[in-house]
Amino acid sequence: LTQSESNREPVAKEEEDSGEEEDGDSESTNEDSDCVNKCSEGVKKNCRSEKQSAAALCISVGSFSDPANLPGLAHFLEHMVFMGSEKYPAENGFDAFLKKHGGSDNASTDCERTIFKFDVQRKYLREALDRWAQFFIGPLMIPDAVDREVEAVDSEYQMAQPLDSNRKEMLFGGLAKAGHPMSKFFWGNAQTLKNEPREKNIDTYEHLREFWRRYYSAHYMTLAVQSKETLDNLEEWVREICIKIPNNGQPRADFSDLQDPFDTPDFNKLYRVVPVRKIHALTISWALPPQGKHYRVKPLHYISWLIGHEGAGSVLSLLRKKCWALALFGGNSESGFDQNTTYSIFSVSITLSDEGFHNFFQVIHIVFQYLKMLQSVEPQQRIYEEIQKIEANEFHYQEQMEPIEFVANICENMQLFPKEDFLRGDQLMFEYNSEVISAPLTLLTPATANILLLSPEHDGHCPLNEKWFGTQYSVEDIPEEYRDLWAGDFPLNPDLHLPAENRFIATDFTLKTSDCPDTDFPVKIIDNERGRLWFRKDNNLVLFDLFVNILAHNLAEPAYDADVAQLEYMLFPGDHGLFIRLKGFNHKLPLLLNLIVDHLANFSTAPNVFSMYIEQLKKTYYIILIKPDRLGRDVRLQILEHHRWSVMQKYEAIMADLGVTDLMDFVNRFKAELFVEGLIQGNFTSAESKEFLQYFIEKLQYKAPPAEPPVLFRVVELPQTHHLCKVQSLNKADANSEVTVYYQTGLKNLREHTLMELLVMHMEEPCFDFLRTKETLGYQVYPSCRNTSGVLGFSVTVETQATKFSTDFVEGKIEAFLVSFGEKMVNLSDEAFQTQVTALIKLKECEDTQLGEEVDRNWFEVVTQQYVFDRLNKEIEVLKNVTKDELVSFFMEHRHTSSRKLSIHVCYLFAESILFLKHREDRKWSLQAK
Repeated sequence: LTQSESNREPVAKEEEDSGEEEDGDSESTNEDSDCVNKCSEGVKKNCRSEKQSAAALCISVGSFSDPANLPGLAHFLEHMVFMGSEKYPAENGFDAFLKKHGGSDNASTDCERTIFKFDVQRKYLREALDRWAQFFIGPLMIPDAVDREVEAVDSEYQMAQPLDSNRKEMLFGGLAKAGHPMSKFFWGNAQTLKNEPREKNIDTYEHLREFWRRYYSAHYMTLAVQSKETLDNLEEWVREICIKIPNNGQPRADFSDLQDPFDTPDFNKLYRVVPVRKIHALTISWALPPQGKHYRVKPLHYISWLIGHEGAGSVLSLLRKKCWALALFGGNSESGFDQNTTYSIFSVSITLSDEGFHNFFQVIHIVFQYLKMLQSVEPQQRIYEEIQKIEANEFHYQEQMEPIEFVANICENMQLFPKEDFLRGDQLMFEYNSEVISAPLTLLTPATANILLLSPEHDGHCPLNEKWFGTQYSVEDIPEEYRDLWAGDFPLNPDLHLPAENRFIATDFTLKTSDCPDTDFPVKIIDNERGRLWFRKDNNLVLFDLFVNILAHNLAEPAYDADVAQLEYMLFPGDHGLFIRLKGFNHKLPLLLNLIVDHLANFSTAPNVFSMYIEQLKKTYYIILIKPDRLGRDVRLQILEHHRWSVMQKYEAIMADLGVTDLMDFVNRFKAELFVEGLIQGNFTSAESKEFLQYFIEKLQYKAPPAEPPVLFRVVELPQTHHLCKVQSLNKADANSEVTVYYQTGLKNLREHTLMELLVMHMEEPCFDFLRTKETLGYQVYPSCRNTSGVLGFSVTVETQATKFSTDFVEGKIEAFLVSFGEKMVNLSDEAFQTQVTALIKLKECEDTQLGEEVDRNWFEVVTQQYVFDRLNKEIEVLKNVTKDELVSFFMEHRHTSSRKLSIHVCYLFAESILFLKHREDRKWSLQAK
């Protein structure tokens, strides 16, 4: 039990969410956040100290315990316990209760643990705890709900299929010894949980009940609760409510005797895989003895720190110089897949360039050379203590986590560490021990490595198919040439060496004395024709994308020490300019900014680096477009904002013959005429803050533009009729479709935006209940508040399986929901309306967990040039006098037959060849444009 304290892109990404911010939405803020909970996190006064209360429960059982004849049962049970209880039988009653009181909930199933969590306003914590605990005391799990909820599990599985990370895990798990739980199908789907059990007369419902009785037992559970209530109150509530959770006294599931699951001939081979994304990726993996017991030393963290280093002498530094790689990640994620009681995985994952792919064996050899170099010397105490110091700085000066995430982390830690380390066991390195570090390090040899190579060039050459995700792959022995080389005493590479001392580690944490009046909101301290700076003391877009990618590449090595010393920086090509964002200890932050500005001022690129990023951006744009949700968003914004460059247009433009000269001409024009606007917030004085902007001016020597540049697009006013746009999904391996129905309301003003937030908040739970729980249309179902460059609207989105429902059918169901929602709003009681208003006010009053939340709100005001820093206070005043009739009228006004409606369908299979737009009048359809 913990008591809350009251004072307290794109760059061409290589991870699974590659290019996720490609069209600039999050930084340029052309379109605000997609859900009301995020929308409602606006500006807060310092005097507000309330934050959400939260609870999380971890059960020491997961997918390893699935019965052999019902793959995915643990995951399915995690879904089912939420479907009502004996005391509170309404299926979505808990979700509805949380939505009314500003809360949320979630759950996840891992290999050996399952976690449930929720947050809610403090006033309603006790009641929420009681409702939540009933899922572990007396869940209903009625047969009818079982049949319907299996469709949600199946939808989740279908959505997981197009992700290469999931496909790699399923393929990798299949290499385990027969009978080891790692080879099980953890996701579950309609086939394993409904169709096959019926064919084999297996009673899924009874197995669910039995699994719950066997494993959902109090002695398997750890609970964490956080609130500003007194600890005595919290303990009393927990004892009173949770005492009824049954305790069957049976021994826990234990898999620790199943060691060396990958000690098989199939493991030490080369697997070629056809990826969904157009990328070249290499993963080298080792299966080691379980390392969890060594948490005080954290040997894999030490090794991963070195193998993942990006400074001089590192693997990635050498690969970048050869233009063979764009990114490298090494280590153990500490997820159940990577670390459990049977093994620990150590992996080196490298995103390869085209040239790197064609030289992938040489890339592997460089990794093996670096590991051999590490094995040839004793683990370095100097480096260990440097890492230890950085981790300690991060731990002691960390910003608070969101309460719901904090309790989830703590309740899992309670399963892993002794009680004195519940809060720190997963974060700190306690003691240097060379023997403990050397033990796994010596096992990282070529003879025990698994090699996984992903490339679209493997298409047509991979005859094997993984059973569950259909991943195409082939398997082959390591070529004799390399097997013999790696078996011998191969020489070390002189370009590979240990990192030098890190000069960016902060040592001065003194709080600055303010040199300007204390204010609740930022104040303007510079305003002239070349820039504007706000301060608050606190205790050719393709060429542009290329420019920012290569600038990040140029900075990668010199700024790496700053990155590992907890100084974060981000370079982002927004729709209207370059964003540079820095965060970290103030002591060395100016040093990092100067480094970035120096590289900006002296920008240059080599032809081979330019070519590498041309190819990488092609892949990045493609990766965005094959995701139905991103393609749908791109199409919608292309229709609404005619001057926006869509990702499709960028993809077409980058296929043109661009050269280094084109890029340098663009960069020189970009740097010649600028307007710089910034926000400094944190432990600086205003005098120090002015030096940030001054360094830009002095170093870049730019001129002021003739007029201050615009920061928003002009938005098309939709005609008062229904427009429908269908586009075929570009990913043939993704059997999911997406439907978004968008209603445009008009120019944003503060009152209408607040009404829209309140409306969408009312809509969330009924939308989930109608479209997912009852209609079982898909796993992802949500309404959104839309702010598109200052034009307001709302939408409802459903991601569905094309094999089950057509997009036209789904849109019909969305319309049916909106009709039923309108009736629900008309009949809404005054009490229910006021409860939702109060919940939204409480959300806006909730204390910031991190400084970054306040900075994000203030930066939104700066970057959109609105400067309403006390926006939340004004919105709260609106909420205090809004009426139910006003909200109902607002909804009905924009839902009548002449509403401004745009539907976007991303279809898995579609008869028309590319894209068309049509409108509907009196249920008659006609082709308008093609």
